[in-house]
Amino acid sequence: EEVFETRRQAPAPGKDFCQLLVTRREVIFRWWKISLRNECCESRPGEIKESQEDFLGDSSLHIQVAIVFGAKVLEHVLNLCRGNYDFLERLPVPLLLYIISFLELEDIARLSQVSRRFKMICNSNALWENIVENLCDTITTDMKELAQEIGWKKVFFTNRLQLQLQLRRRKQK
Repeated sequence: EEVFETRRQAPAPGKDFCQLLVTRREVIFRWWKISLRNECCESRPGEIKESQEDFLGDSSLHIQVAIVFGAKVLEHVLNLCRGNYDFLERLPVPLLLYIISFLELEDIARLSQVSRRFKMICNSNALWENIVENLCDTITTDMKELAQEIGWKKVFFTNRLQLQLQLRRRKQK
């Protein structure tokens, strides 16, 4: 079972394409040479596969991971190998949407900066549709159509007068 995965291009001069994959039992570091030079065209992708326990003691692989992915990713992978999982990150999206819909706007904005996954969830139409439905008494079919067109987040942050104007324009078309 995949626990964590990231990909990145290594820094210059190599600029190889790299992948770091953490499963429940292993840490896998893969790389592909990216070069137009003839001597590099025939080089095959490489892979280092270690148990989580072996990875914890492999300082040379730690250095490679830190160079390519950064110190924060290395620390995160080390924590995963020690059994320190971030269970909030692993919750299913529908449950996260339900939980996030109870947060204050400032907290949603901060949560969106935590990771790519939370950024996607915090800016999703599903979350903002849920928020609008919880705060509005009635949502007309015209409003729903407008929200599908411009997005629920934009509907939420647009003032009522502007929304009414946009709805009138849609009816006139």
